[in-house]
Amino acid sequence: MNTLPETSTLRVNPVLKDFVEQELLPLLDLEAEAFWVGVERLFRDLTPENRRLLARRDEIQEQIDAYHREHTSQNWNGAEYRAFLERIGYLVETGEAFSIDTRDADDEIATIAGPQLVVPVSNPRFALNAANARWGSLYDALYGTDVISRDKPLEPGRAYNPKRGAAVIEQAIGFLDQAFPLAAGSHRTVKAYRVEPEGPGTRLNIELADGSRTGLRSPEQYAGFRREGDVLGILLRNHGLHVELRIDRESTVGKDSPAGVSDVLVESAITTIQDCEDSVAAVDAEDKVGVYRNWLGLMRGTLEATFEKGGRTMTRCLEPDLVFTGPDGSPLELPGRSLMLVRNVGHLMTTDAVRDATGEEVFEGMLDAIMTVACSVIDLRGHGRFRNSRKGSIYIVKPKMHGPEEVAFTDRLFAAVEDFFELPRYTLKVGVMDEERRTTVNLAECIRAVRHRLVFINTGFLDRTGDEIHTSMVAGPMLPKETIKQQPWILAYEDRNVDVGIRCGLPGRAQIGKGMWPKPDEMREMVSTKAAHPQAGANCAWVPSPTAATLHALHYHQVDVRARQQVLAQRKMASLDDVLTPPFCDPETLSPGVIQSELDNNAQGILGYVVRWIDQGVGCSKVPDIDDVGLMEDRATLRISSQHIANWLYHGVCSEEQVLGTFRRMAKVVDQQNSGDSAYLAMAADFNTSVAFQAACALALEGSRQPNGYTEPLLHAYRKKRKEPH
Repeated sequence: MNTLPETSTLRVNPVLKDFVEQELLPLLDLEAEAFWVGVERLFRDLTPENRRLLARRDEIQEQIDAYHREHTSQNWNGAEYRAFLERIGYLVETGEAFSIDTRDADDEIATIAGPQLVVPVSNPRFALNAANARWGSLYDALYGTDVISRDKPLEPGRAYNPKRGAAVIEQAIGFLDQAFPLAAGSHRTVKAYRVEPEGPGTRLNIELADGSRTGLRSPEQYAGFRREGDVLGILLRNHGLHVELRIDRESTVGKDSPAGVSDVLVESAITTIQDCEDSVAAVDAEDKVGVYRNWLGLMRGTLEATFEKGGRTMTRCLEPDLVFTGPDGSPLELPGRSLMLVRNVGHLMTTDAVRDATGEEVFEGMLDAIMTVACSVIDLRGHGRFRNSRKGSIYIVKPKMHGPEEVAFTDRLFAAVEDFFELPRYTLKVGVMDEERRTTVNLAECIRAVRHRLVFINTGFLDRTGDEIHTSMVAGPMLPKETIKQQPWILAYEDRNVDVGIRCGLPGRAQIGKGMWPKPDEMREMVSTKAAHPQAGANCAWVPSPTAATLHALHYHQVDVRARQQVLAQRKMASLDDVLTPPFCDPETLSPGVIQSELDNNAQGILGYVVRWIDQGVGCSKVPDIDDVGLMEDRATLRISSQHIANWLYHGVCSEEQVLGTFRRMAKVVDQQNSGDSAYLAMAADFNTSVAFQAACALALEGSRQPNGYTEPLLHAYRKKRKEPH
């Protein structure tokens, strides 16, 4: 039966239509005909504006290119360039001071600072691991990573190594002494932790090895307890984050601890972005439905993943909440899962899941908004097994917006979706990703455009640098990538994001975020360096795994982010002129060896990521770099590498022949790195028939002509080609 109205001009792919009508709408008590009428109206009302904004992007880029043809990097004049950007409306005037007034944001967004995971929602196992990463074992995180030396006698081995275990306990004690100091002595000398009656509630009494008694230096850090058989859990709180000491003297680890501490559970991934965008390879209706179905499963609490591990079949599902008894004797329930945000795609791409009357694909970002909100309404109504938002909000991260006009369009889109589902205004909250230069230089006005629903801004080196290169493509050649990281513009960008966020009233209402730690196996390095993110005033920062979230959480015990933001509010705003100075280089200073090394690095990274994207539909994975160091890669990495090669080609720093030769040579390297993957298709076996190899080369050779340097149009085209029946 055709449930589309007879007057409808929409052409809905049967896969999406069946999902909506058979799986989704029955949960919402919505009639299919009314639903499709609303969908058609939304597309009709908003599509012209979306098209206009994309045309405006092209118009602005053409004006900038024309300017750069007359003003190259050799005759750069920053003041003249800034005046030009103001003249063409690229740089808009900043209005009067204001503060956002977002309401009903959950504490995980508004007041708790901590790690944030980003995970492809297309992968059920990854999605569940991330959602369940709210709590993590510090002992496991230390024992299983390089934070503790792996040299003898501390090597992990196949069996439990008591010496390594002792080193883990010692490091955990150091953390406890820092975050939860005792009134006297050290956690190292604790003989017993006891929860004892006091009035109607309890208190924490600590016995030391010498028989003396003490407590926490700040008694209010004791937050409660729970008992599970013979296991006692003692709940502590610092900077809004919880830690649970697990006391079990009969366990293998607890026997080695003088106080019987068998584990230290750390509140870890406070929030998780379930991603429909950069870490996902979703190119058609079937792929999109897979993404939506998993998000629906998360909102219902029914998503499961079955897999083999250690020779056993395991099934993973969402973790329940944790119930403690507070110090006053009352029940205390804490979330067992991260608060989940969903990242929709941006304004550029279209999808064949729905076509209009002319047969044109509709804008994918609009469809994402409709579908992810429809799934989230189930959470708002309390119809899932668990609650995601306890404040009745839906959190959508919106990427790749260019300036205030596009952010305002997102506000209009979200309002239309709220009306569609009869939700109160500003139920939909938005995260604005500061990853395009026109957003960076107009960030305050972008925030103003969504000041009633903003919950998140963040920075990211990779996408932001990709746009930096593309915007100034014509002006001159860029520095090598590692050198770009040290230039004034990137440092000013990072600081200015925080400066603007603080001045626009985000502290206490919204997240100011920082980018990803890219090396999932290099946890010692992360622990020693990533405290810089909370020190910079960020109350969340991205990590690549639940284990990394547990370790990064320690930094938020070291740094009181809210206090740090108050200090940073007094500093001078980072320079806009620095932000507007591209990272040009003089190619005469680049030796042939440096040029080839940079090409090798870029080409190998592009191939390593693209071959999995095109051949296997994997949008995010740990990809070995040219030195065989595993890096978490998504499309942002691809954008900067392809734009960098495109820029050097444009300015003759290298030749097309040299680039193609580099790709062929690096393809053999990548084939060897993936030789253990039975599903892998070697590229070097036949360059002419490898769709992945062709896609990788196209990204570099055609990079200067791609809209804003994005990789999605080419990736989607080549992935669809790869999926065609042979």
